[in-house]
Amino acid sequence: MRRLGASGVGNRVPDSGGTSEFLGEVLNGDCVEVMARLPAGSVDLVFADPPYNLQLGGELHRPDNSHVDAVTDAWDKFADFATYDRFTRAWLEGARRLLKPDGTLWVIGSYHNIYRVGTILQDLGFWILNDIVWRKTNPMPNFRGRRFTNAHETLLWCGKSRDSKYTFNYQAMKALNDDVQMRSDWVFPLCGGAERLKRDGKKAHPTQKPEALLHRILLAATKPGDLVLDPFFGTGTTGAVAKRLGRRYVGIEREKNYVALARQRIAAVIPAGPGELTTAEEKRGEKRVPFGALVESGMLKPGDLLWDAARRWTAKIRADGTVISADAKGSIHRVAAEVQGAPACNGWAFWHFESSGKLVSIDVLRQKFRAEME
Repeated sequence: MRRLGASGVGNRVPDSGGTSEFLGEVLNGDCVEVMARLPAGSVDLVFADPPYNLQLGGELHRPDNSHVDAVTDAWDKFADFATYDRFTRAWLEGARRLLKPDGTLWVIGSYHNIYRVGTILQDLGFWILNDIVWRKTNPMPNFRGRRFTNAHETLLWCGKSRDSKYTFNYQAMKALNDDVQMRSDWVFPLCGGAERLKRDGKKAHPTQKPEALLHRILLAATKPGDLVLDPFFGTGTTGAVAKRLGRRYVGIEREKNYVALARQRIAAVIPAGPGELTTAEEKRGEKRVPFGALVESGMLKPGDLLWDAARRWTAKIRADGTVISADAKGSIHRVAAEVQGAPACNGWAFWHFESSGKLVSIDVLRQKFRAEME
């Protein structure tokens, strides 16, 4: 929930040219003006945490009249909805110009602003891929007891267009979630503890986002080396996570009091090594290997037997790459399904060959064959 920004490596705003001029920097200035001076089509992902326009009438107090540390900063105040909408359209247009054709936009907000943001980004041609609910485990209570406690925020994940071939690391998300498909409701606590930056014993920024949230976003929708832009950089959460995950970044921040904090924070981050950035491979991006190719290459031979993992069923390999069991013949998938009486089955996961007295998945041979092809 930040409006604009300040620097991490320098305050110079590039006039034009390639991305090398501004990589790893936090640029100080109005985000709309700064984005207009960056090269078009250079960014892989935009993460935006804009002002929420909370429309608070003044300071908040609990029933015992104690003060609530709420967002009362000038950067979150707008004259009216029309002013906020003009601001939203301007920064979204700037972000759209900078995105590559297959780049994506992530924007976070609350009920105060996310519906207005959503309408405008759709009007501009963005295509919403998901709305993600960030459910907070430790939300701020509703002290007056007049409404439900606001326990979530909403993220919109959008392609630049309906036809964008965007990045989605599905297998990495599944691995991150104990091998279960990742859902669109994410549970994280508010930023706190050692991660929460403080100044004079108080929160340095009222809406600092948890690094876990940005970790999931960048791991889901970018690859190592991709360029991430945050036009509302604040104290640098996006830059810190991007650096740790081997992504390049550029931040824009208007408020100069956040500059030193962002710079110091990011400088202390130790990037992960190349081997540590490897994620579960996306099967859709892998080259297709027909089972018959293993037979042609000699990895398996006609007449060799295949077993399921429990040795309940067997099938014999034929020269054309089909297999035959006592009751079925055809592809590895068809025979695996028929012996089980199932409508379908992944033969690569079902069938095994014997090696040194142990059963080994035929998928091991497929991966070996694929590696040799590459």
